[in-house]
Order: sequence, then C-alpha cells, then structure tokens
Amino acid sequence: MKPLEGIKVIEVAMYGFVPSAGAVLADWGADVVKIEHAVHGDPQRGLRRTGAFVVEEGDPNPNIEHANRGKRSLGLDISKPEGMAVLRELVAGADVFLTSFLPSARIRFGIEPEDIRAIRADIVYARGSAFGPSGPEAGKGGYDMTAFWARSSTAASITPEGMEGILSPPVPAYGDTISGTNLAGGVAAALLHRERTGEGSVVDVSLLGSGVWAMGHGIALARAQKKPWVMAAPGGPNAMSNPLSGIYRTADDRHVCLVMLQPQKYWADVCRHVDRPDLADDPRFATAELIAEHVESGVELLREAIAARPLAEWAERFVTLSGPWAPVQDSVQVGEDVQVRANKYVTQAGELELAASPVQFDTEPVDLEPAPEFAAHTEQILLELGMDWERILALKEAGAVT
Repeated sequence: MKPLEGIKVIEVAMYGFVPSAGAVLADWGADVVKIEHAVHGDPQRGLRRTGAFVVEEGDPNPNIEHANRGKRSLGLDISKPEGMAVLRELVAGADVFLTSFLPSARIRFGIEPEDIRAIRADIVYARGSAFGPSGPEAGKGGYDMTAFWARSSTAASITPEGMEGILSPPVPAYGDTISGTNLAGGVAAALLHRERTGEGSVVDVSLLGSGVWAMGHGIALARAQKKPWVMAAPGGPNAMSNPLSGIYRTADDRHVCLVMLQPQKYWADVCRHVDRPDLADDPRFATAELIAEHVESGVELLREAIAARPLAEWAERFVTLSGPWAPVQDSVQVGEDVQVRANKYVTQAGELELAASPVQFDTEPVDLEPAPEFAAHTEQILLELGMDWERILALKEAGAVT
C-alpha cells in the first residue's frame, strides 16, 4: 500500500510547477483529479517545441507527461455556474485542494481558502506561486527561469566570473520540478497535522522561496561575509585550495568529478589510482596545508594523469577509490546508469521513460502511470459523484464539462 492511498486531491493548476506537486502526490498513491479547462485543457499540452527538441503531433509528449503522470483528467469550465457546482461537489469529498491560480483569479472564481473551507473545513489548501503569499509582488505571476533561477541568485552564482552573459537553467521546468516536490512535502506534513488535530492548513510554496532554499548554503556564506558567491572557472578545483575537489577531462573528452574535502586523507590513494604512485609521498602534498599551498601543481598533475585514459577505464579503476567521485553524465547517459536503473530512478510510464520522484518508502521503487489524455476521466469522475446520465449530458450541453 502506498502512503497516500485513500487521499483525494483536486488540482486546479497549469504548466509545470504545481502540477509536478500533483505528480509526486500521485506517485505516493493519492487519487489526483486534474481539472482542465473544458475547451483548451492545460496549455502545457500544446508545448511541443522545447529548446532543440520537437515532439511531433501524435507522439507522446514528455512536456505534459513529466508533471502529470498518474492523474485523472476532468474537462471542467469553472467560469460557468454549472462547472463551479461540479467543482464544489468534488471539493466536498477531497482531502487536498491544489492550485497555481493567481490571487486575482482565485477571487474571481471563488476558490480562495475561505471559499474552499466553506465547503470542507478540514481540507488542506495548497497553493504554489512565483513570489510568495506576502509582499508587494504577491499577486504577480512568474516562471521558474525568472523567480527560481534568476531572482534567487542561482543564475548569477553558477555563472563563472568573467564569463560574458549569464547561464540559463540546464533543462525546462528545472525550478518547477524542485519547487513542486517541496509543495508535495508540505502537503504531506499538513495531512499529518490534520490527522493529529483535525485542522486543515494552508500550504504555500513559491518558486522564489524554493530557489532561495536551494541556494541556502551559499546565501548564508555571502550574507555573513558581505560578498557574493562566485563560481570557480571551469577546469580548475572547485575549492581553490584543494585539487581533489574539481572536474577533470578524460582521454575521450568525458569528465570525472572528484569531491574529496579532506585532501590529505585521500591524496595517496588517488595518486595510486591515477598511475602516479610516486606522488603519494611527494613532500609538496604531505599535509592539507601543503596541498593548499601547491594547489596549482596538484591540479596540473591530476589533469595530465586523468587525461591519459578514457572514462570507461577510470570507472573500472575507481571502483576501489576510497574518496567520492562520479562520472559527468548527460541526460541520455544518466538514463543508462546502472545505479539509476537498479533504483528505478528512471522508469517506464506508458510509452515514455520518466524520472521517478525521489522518495521511496520501504525501499520500494515508484511505479509510474502515464499522464491522462485530456478529459479522459470526465464521465468516470462525474459518475463517482453520484450523477446520473441526464445531468452529465446537461453539463455537456451547457459546455461546463468535456
């Protein structure tokens, strides 16, 4: 049994952020009913060109599948009184109301916390926003690239000093997915609170707040020392006094990442693994202080040694390496990683392979279901509400449902 089986979630949300929270809740066993506009559906369904990738018409669309797997879809026009009546009936039997709508839209549709709680007093009301529920920009919209990536200091911090321009996020919905997982965690905590007290909570997560949290360690250092975090230039050590914390190129133009924060502890072992046992007792690297003093020499020696063999050979040799290391992998290679496969971190969902949400319970990998087709479950959901076919047909004729 999954931990959220028996929990019903009504999701009134679009695009990536809040729907990804619904996807995580569905992964955990909740019955997530995705409310989509009766005519247009979630605008994300129309997104078929992302960067250099184009999804052809008729092919399964990863742009919608990632954040919507495992849900049921109801085409509903809540701007119509008949549609709002259906939503109210759904809310009456729900445990969680999940929305991404801006405050102005929530007021217009009558789905503010007090409106939803008037239907079910103990419901968990969860909302995702760009900039948080307070302050002068609480009513403004935003996307992960603006609120999470740019404004939270991630973009400036990851861009090496002296580089022209600012680096963009690595993939679409990067901040959306992280923030959605945060929101799902908040919902789970609120459900526990309700179980203990009988009281529902209002849960808020924003893209900006999630971005600040993700940058939290660097922000703490920056605030304490009154200077911004600056990324080291590519090719050098990440910690400027430690050659064992950095990324090195291999003979086949791949890379390995070393992160050994106690260089004295690991130096001799690394030297033996990279065919330089002579450096293990080199007096220049006898202590952490001396390693820091000769960091440039250490980096150059490791760069030359690691460049002599392809990544596959280093992967075999580094099986016995005592310090932490990893191959640098692209988004195709990670799906073929033996450890990723063993834990089902990437797994099949219908016709596509998708990343699983990161939490496992009792070491059971997440089994993924594909995202629903638009309005695929409308009639099923209405019948579950106890409606007869006469009312369902009337709703369809009024354009309130699809």
